[in-house]
Amino acid sequence: MSKVAHYLQEHLVGEVMTSTDARLYFATDGSVLQLAPALIAYPKNENDVRKTARFSWQLAERGRVIPITARGAGTNQTGAALGSGIMLVFPAHMNRVLELDSKTNTVSVEPGINYGKLQQTLYTHGRFLPPYPASLEYSTIGGAIAENISGEKSVKYGDTRAYVKSLRVVLANGEVIETARLSKRELNKKLGLATFEGEIYRSLDTLLEEQHELIEQLDRNVTKNNAGYDLADVKRRDGSFDLTPLMVGSQGTLGIITEALLNTEPYDPQVTLIMAQFDSLEQAQNAILELRDLPELPSAIELVDGNVLQAVNELNPNLLKDVIKPPFPAITLLVEFDNDRKMKKLTRRAEKIFDKYAKDLQQTTDPEQQQSLRKVRETTSTLLGHNAGLLHAVPLFDAAVPVDRFREHLEGIYRLMETNNLRPAVWGHAGEAMLHLQPQLNLGQVGDRQKAFRLMDEYHKLVIGLGGTISAEAGDGRLRTPYLEQMYGPELYALLQKVKQIFDPYGTLNPGVKFGSSLDDVKSMIRADYGVEHLYTHLPRS
Repeated sequence: MSKVAHYLQEHLVGEVMTSTDARLYFATDGSVLQLAPALIAYPKNENDVRKTARFSWQLAERGRVIPITARGAGTNQTGAALGSGIMLVFPAHMNRVLELDSKTNTVSVEPGINYGKLQQTLYTHGRFLPPYPASLEYSTIGGAIAENISGEKSVKYGDTRAYVKSLRVVLANGEVIETARLSKRELNKKLGLATFEGEIYRSLDTLLEEQHELIEQLDRNVTKNNAGYDLADVKRRDGSFDLTPLMVGSQGTLGIITEALLNTEPYDPQVTLIMAQFDSLEQAQNAILELRDLPELPSAIELVDGNVLQAVNELNPNLLKDVIKPPFPAITLLVEFDNDRKMKKLTRRAEKIFDKYAKDLQQTTDPEQQQSLRKVRETTSTLLGHNAGLLHAVPLFDAAVPVDRFREHLEGIYRLMETNNLRPAVWGHAGEAMLHLQPQLNLGQVGDRQKAFRLMDEYHKLVIGLGGTISAEAGDGRLRTPYLEQMYGPELYALLQKVKQIFDPYGTLNPGVKFGSSLDDVKSMIRADYGVEHLYTHLPRS
């Protein structure tokens, strides 16, 4: 063990490891990148996190920076769960439900708790967390908060940020703070603190006041934007102030979350599910726009294109044979309504929309039939888990555009794939114009690695040109950090850097994520043996 590891093991209750196999395991996450930590610590409690941060800060004050990366289950697809210094791994110990309050319908949890287990607990109390991701069975709540994750129900219910009421956070210097919406009076008390917390409030408040016009330019006409930091909702017009929205989606670059208080929604398993098929992208877009104009949004508007269905049919023709048959439609939408009181009325209005644009329609309230129809969306797991020789479906993109530019987005993807001699396959959250694609590449081959970066360059230009965001469902991580200035421009990029500097003056909190990673850095971290073997127990989901 190194001197640093020996010191930490002496002062922490949790375990510290430096074994080669452990470091190799934590050198990868769900992304195409690889970076080995110097050591791994399994914090037993918040005090372990605080001591680790304080130790790192003291070293940095003396000119030696040993960064800290907080990690949940390591499912992140942008390299945000990778770091070269101390890896704090939360699921081993800090994985509890601390309190479930039936009066306020809130739940207090530690960051390492498995999302799926928490959801099952909430179900037994008639509640749920709507922004659950496709990876909920093998991801953590802490990761979901750090990513500001969203999922199929976010079109109606919003993303994770909408459900985080307050947080306990360990700052870069080891101080522990609680974030929540503060009144003007409460804010003034924070501004007067002679601590690092007080310094953060003073510096951030000044920045928000001086740069409020520039901050407004961060807004994108999209349903979800995780590029950079969410500054817009920190200080409201009534003078109230809350660091929570800033922490959510910050990917461990501003502080380390040790506890979260979350709001929940009533859970009713009874839903109506409609599967509609479309011959053209224009018809699908028209239907999506009209669905979004309904008095209440559907609880899901999911999309799978004909290329996905064709590819899956070639790999496993029996998977969909009783659900949907070739020739496959250009677009298939799965639309769900979950408001029992209004469900029939909303469904009838949706039917009228589909009568205008769709070529075929299936509708059911039967859970078994719904499970069959959902195979169409879930079948993307077949593509994510399939490898043809050394070719793998690689996660490079996560973008959203304005909903009325959905068709242009999809057409641009098809052109991009065609010019690079790749077979397109697209799926995602159509109601939010948030699409997924994972091209088949062999990252062990120089030509395909070059193609991967060419694809990212061209795709991000497409998305930015459409007024979209390059980081939608997940965050920037290391993978998209080199493109952040291109998306926002130099002024806004410098503004976001100032936020990072306020919270992390020595650069100890997950450096290289959101800031500090160049394209050359990313290229040096590409792993030639990318695969999803660690997910086969659950099936890889997206």
